[in-house]
Amino acid sequence: MRGSSLGAQSTNAEAGGKAVPHFAVGVAVPDLRPWLGGNCGIPGVWTFTAAAPGPHLALVALTHGNEIAGAAVLAEMLVAGIRPERGRLSLIFNNINAFLAFDPSDPTATRYLDEDLNRLWGEDRLQSPRDSWEMRRVRELLPVIESVDALVDLHSMLWPSDPLTLAADTDRAIRLGQSLGTPRLTVADPGHIAGRRLVDHARFTQAGSSAAAVLVEAGQHWEAATISAMATTARRALGLYGIAGPAPPPWPEPPLLARVTETVTATSHSFIFARDFRGGDIIPKAGTVIAQDGAREIRTPHDDCLLVMPTPVAPRGHTAVRLARFEAP
Repeated sequence: MRGSSLGAQSTNAEAGGKAVPHFAVGVAVPDLRPWLGGNCGIPGVWTFTAAAPGPHLALVALTHGNEIAGAAVLAEMLVAGIRPERGRLSLIFNNINAFLAFDPSDPTATRYLDEDLNRLWGEDRLQSPRDSWEMRRVRELLPVIESVDALVDLHSMLWPSDPLTLAADTDRAIRLGQSLGTPRLTVADPGHIAGRRLVDHARFTQAGSSAAAVLVEAGQHWEAATISAMATTARRALGLYGIAGPAPPPWPEPPLLARVTETVTATSHSFIFARDFRGGDIIPKAGTVIAQDGAREIRTPHDDCLLVMPTPVAPRGHTAVRLARFEAP
């Protein structure tokens, strides 16, 4: 079956009756045919090891099959022949089957094929008999992921939002997000009740591990500016770990840090926001009504409340918005 960024085609009528608008694909779909085989026995995974020791950095794209901007960045790096000067570099195309089904005339339809690949990284799922294309793919990728020291998962967004980096709520993930410097805002986020993301995998969150991972939401899907922003972040990651290229200079603007204080999950078929919000909007006063979820009012829990990636069409059981508070970096 085909998944969608909405969870299912029928959900349009379930989210306050608000239909998803048509989104144009303003960039070329990257040609990944030369890269789908990989070079390490795992399809879509390219890994290179330098003679000099160093960390293992992974740059990841296509965790969602319709988020093609990251795939364009990794394909360009492969074309350019980038190789690590020390350590190990892995370039990973995650949900390649969903990508192969991508149709620019219906671009939201192939976020996944059977289920969201970015909700399957908890031990409860990995050790279960659960079976789907995405679950099989996660298990196939595990040997590489479990050897990574730093991982940057390149994503884009359907709805209007300022770019941001999502970090699992660990000091090392937050440091990675702020060291990259772009996007400027890092949001410490515990994740989704529906399942653990790649950046929440035990490799990156368990006590005693030094590995770190972040999820970069670089801009809206299918825009050239998003590809450019992702390429900048990828280059800075290469330099930050001494993998390739110069160390990144300090970003002109100091980093921003916010911590999620509440994750709002739609519990009804009639979740609707009080008005059109954009990700990055700040609501000045605590107690402001921002949405209605059936009979339940959703209010801001504190002053200067940051809205993180509000989803105007939020099916029941899905995250509608995260609410966050700014902190000192």
